[in-house]
Amino acid sequence: MRNRSHAPASHHGSPHRSSLTVIHVQALGGIGLCQVAVHLTYATPRGHALIDRELYLPAAWAQDEERRLLRHVPDEVFFATKPQLAAVMLTRARELGVCARWFAGDEVYGSLELRRTARMLGFDYALAVKADHTATTSAGRFTAARLAAKVPAKSWMRMRTGHGLKGDRHYDWALIEVRPDDTPTDSEAGGHAFLVIRRHRYTRELSFYRCHSTTPISLADLVNIICTRWKIEEDFQGAKGLTGLDQGQVACWNSWMHWSLISLIAAAVLAITRARTAAPAAGIALVPASPRELLAVLRATALPAPRRHLGHVLHWSAWRRHHQHQAVQAHRRWNNVTAEATR
Repeated sequence: MRNRSHAPASHHGSPHRSSLTVIHVQALGGIGLCQVAVHLTYATPRGHALIDRELYLPAAWAQDEERRLLRHVPDEVFFATKPQLAAVMLTRARELGVCARWFAGDEVYGSLELRRTARMLGFDYALAVKADHTATTSAGRFTAARLAAKVPAKSWMRMRTGHGLKGDRHYDWALIEVRPDDTPTDSEAGGHAFLVIRRHRYTRELSFYRCHSTTPISLADLVNIICTRWKIEEDFQGAKGLTGLDQGQVACWNSWMHWSLISLIAAAVLAITRARTAAPAAGIALVPASPRELLAVLRATALPAPRRHLGHVLHWSAWRRHHQHQAVQAHRRWNNVTAEATR
């Protein structure tokens, strides 16, 4: 079982929404105002689903008392880095009894502090690190890029790491044993620490992963764990496309928490339903039902159909236009206030 945290960005247009920051968003093709969150996925061989999230509060927001008051940010919430938010979710998962051995994540989450926290909580980990990440071996201390250059040609192992639109994906992999640098305080040094290197077959592009296992483990097993971290991409895209994770036009802290929770619960229902209906029907060869397929079946069998009569449509049209009018007036008042304050 694996956990992974990630920091996706949900685009929103208003510049006054809770925890808004300006970043480059690939989906927008440029700079956009976004709410940024860290998400945690729980994955097993039977299925996977998002189980937690934390809204990232930029330092500028955390220090602005007026913004915090307007958006109802709780007093106990302070600025925290994304690795620190990930540590909060890992701790919460352990406290709630989530039984997982492995924690995997991208480069953002490969810091020494988070790796030490993961070990304190009883997680083994496989975390991406940058090329300038330093590790100590029996021959000395080197960057990940330097260690990759020292790997003999015969030590690279080609392995299948998944299946894409163009067929199986194969990469070259190498395993280097390193000395652990994240042993928790008051704990005895133990386990096995590794630097795993992935090399593209054609471009020779390198990726690096810092790993720790309490028991002996093979390179093939580590590669499987590293590749499982992509489950969160599937979960995040599924939650956006099927349960509206990125469609909550919310302006306050609690509103975002409520909306994201409802979306995660709906996505979890689809994931659990898929896991429980994975067995093929008798005499019929079928691929496992996708979450989108399950949602279509639920809409046809269990979910109530949207009301379509004229009175209902006109009522909600008037409601939307009224609240849009209120939003426009609120923005104009805010712009007038800020204009006066900057004179």
